[in-house]
Amino acid sequence: MSVGQDADIAGGTARPAAPAAGLEAAAFPAVPLAPATPLWAGLLTVYRAQLSRVRVSRVPLLFVAVFQSVGIMILMRGVVDTGSDSAREAVVAGSSVLVVAFVALNLLAQHFGALRAANSLDYYQTLPVRPAAVVLGIAAAYASFTLPGAVVTAVIGAVMFQLSLANLWALLLVVPLSGAALAGVGAVCGLLAPRQELATLLGQLGMSVALLLGVIPADRMPWAIELGRDVLPSSYGVDAFIATYGSPDWASFAANLAVCAAVGVVMLTLATWAFRRTARD
Repeated sequence: MSVGQDADIAGGTARPAAPAAGLEAAAFPAVPLAPATPLWAGLLTVYRAQLSRVRVSRVPLLFVAVFQSVGIMILMRGVVDTGSDSAREAVVAGSSVLVVAFVALNLLAQHFGALRAANSLDYYQTLPVRPAAVVLGIAAAYASFTLPGAVVTAVIGAVMFQLSLANLWALLLVVPLSGAALAGVGAVCGLLAPRQELATLLGQLGMSVALLLGVIPADRMPWAIELGRDVLPSSYGVDAFIATYGSPDWASFAANLAVCAAVGVVMLTLATWAFRRTARD
């Protein structure tokens, strides 16, 4: 002990100890959080990570999706009027888009439901990426590998129902845009469902609705069911693909794809909000 300290103690005074909080602050200065990466860079990062994860199960999932869609076409081949162009085109187009619905809507709803149930969304909150990049990256990873399955289904259907393959390239637009709309719906169902089982149920229900309302020609539906079809995003992808058969109606093709794009923007924006809300909770 120093002489000065002895004098202070002898005189009945003592120097106050340095605050512990001050010492901790000096030893561990606050480190600012890393700034969020740009949206596009974050989206690509999440997309690559999710794509590598999904790639493991890609072949089995595509096999199931294509097998299911081809099975529907075989079933419908025996019950629809093969002399009706609208019936044949609706079956093939609806079955092709059903591949997208199986993955982008059904499986994505289950995936987000599982992430929420396991509290894994907190992990994404710690990453320096925007919530929109997380939602878009995961949705794009699930929707991107549906194109081969949709093409295989469309080719088999065209051969089975004697339809032209001249405008098969239209699937390059139909699949991504209808996939964006359906992926947004699947993400919202998975993020807002209070339980994982309910998210799975909503995904299965959505895919079943896409199946039932996609393969039946719109002009053969009752009025009330036709209104329900107008609300279903996948029906616009089906109608866009139908417009490419026979004498193509490119105006209808573009209009239906514009609806798919608009619905995709709205639903993915809603999914981003649901992600923020769920992560906060």
